[in-house]
Amino acid sequence: MSDYIFRGLYLEDFEIGKEYVSPGRTITEADVVNFAGLSGDYNPMHVDEEFAKQGLFKTRIAHGALGFAISTGLSNQMGIYEGTTIAFMECTVKYCAPLKIGDTIRVKIVPTETKHSSKPGKGILKQDLKLVNQEGTVIMESMQTLMMKSKI
Repeated sequence: MSDYIFRGLYLEDFEIGKEYVSPGRTITEADVVNFAGLSGDYNPMHVDEEFAKQGLFKTRIAHGALGFAISTGLSNQMGIYEGTTIAFMECTVKYCAPLKIGDTIRVKIVPTETKHSSKPGKGILKQDLKLVNQEGTVIMESMQTLMMKSKI
């Protein structure tokens, strides 16, 4: 492990206010079905098209928690956390719009604060994350706190 070159950013490398954008990913039928099985959440708004047609969105929607879970993967695909994240410590999540099968989503992350720890080699990164669809609609907002490796 000592020879491993970290691709991720250290605490000092994050630019406050800079927007980091992930690649896109399209939500599929298989995503929703697999997440229902994994989570045990078979709410008919997710798995029953005829039921969902009568609801607010007129079609099935993906689980909010599925959107959050995928946002963590999209964040990590950017490489900015690879090998330099120590812990995902805290987050708040607000769901703003439905996540639909067929939506192509990406995350937009803006660091808002960095603070070095009293112990060397680590610190706290606070960031705002938005999950947006292909039309730019914000599906989910999340304020997050991560412990990151530091250069000092």
